[in-house]
Amino acid sequence: MIFLGSTLFNAFFFVSTFLLTVPAFLVSLFAPHTVMGWARLWARLEIGAARAICGIRMEVVGLENLPPGPAIVASRHQSAFDILAWIAIAPAACFVVKRELTQIPLFGRLILLAGMISVDRKAAAAAMRGLLRGGDAAKAAGRHIVIFPEGTRVDPDEFPPLQPGVAALAFRLGIPVVPVTTDSGASWSRRAFRKRPGTIHVVIHKPLPPPHARDTVMSALRAAYGGP
Repeated sequence: MIFLGSTLFNAFFFVSTFLLTVPAFLVSLFAPHTVMGWARLWARLEIGAARAICGIRMEVVGLENLPPGPAIVASRHQSAFDILAWIAIAPAACFVVKRELTQIPLFGRLILLAGMISVDRKAAAAAMRGLLRGGDAAKAAGRHIVIFPEGTRVDPDEFPPLQPGVAALAFRLGIPVVPVTTDSGASWSRRAFRKRPGTIHVVIHKPLPPPHARDTVMSALRAAYGGP
């Protein structure tokens, strides 16, 4: 049953993503402000499909800890589900994404129109400057900035060194940093075809108030993530 459900869901995911990307791209040519609306529709559709087909449910804990104004959401990253979750939880969220995603036909244009922060991970100094400029713009727009300090998707029992961008962004912007943990990898691991039934918990911890010293931010995130 898990294999059958996974097959159906994966097929639905890719087909529905394509079918939504095309009209979203065409509409964005005339109404670029609608991009985030399309993104919310996509996220809710896929989360609903994961529940209906695979028995994967989402439970959000600590939503009251999410500031209404601009904040840095520093989340663990175990699967693609984490992206869907944050588009649904914070509709105006701005994600820090790797530049390669912006080069995907159609989809890349939508990422740029949505005001996501594109970072070239191969150019360290330039990447940091781009991250900070993007953070300034997101703060000015009052958006939540979702960043995955681990830098990539990891297995639930992996705790890689955190990337320094989150601390630099926190120091620059002077806005709350909200640690977030998730166990999405237990049901939807980073590269697995199989999707296992269960409840994915997204736990929003109490925000770290500014000012932000680098070591303080990194230590607080490591403590929240539960790693060594």
